[in-house]
Amino acid sequence: MRFLVIDDSPTMRKILIAALRTVGFTNVVEAGDGEEALTKIHTENIDFVITDWNMPKMTGLELAKAVRSDDRIKHLPIIMVTTRDQKQDIMQAFEAQDQ
Repeated sequence: MRFLVIDDSPTMRKILIAALRTVGFTNVVEAGDGEEALTKIHTENIDFVITDWNMPKMTGLELAKAVRSDDRIKHLPIIMVTTRDQKQDIMQAFEAQDQ
């Protein structure tokens, strides 16, 4: 299984990648924002996405909406990592997954 870890913070990417490796997942690709991630999703064999919400160029929410609107990749599992805790934000993330 190949993971794509997306965060504008290199330190957070390293933390997430280390956590994945701890549980046995070593095939990981990185991206620093949603635009870069979307390009990698289209050009590399990605099986699972872990993304931050707050990023420049394209947020995690915008990325999730772009993925769900594309029939070729809409099945791709996405986990969004965020410190946002407002009910409205959480509902937006769930709605983006259902598109």
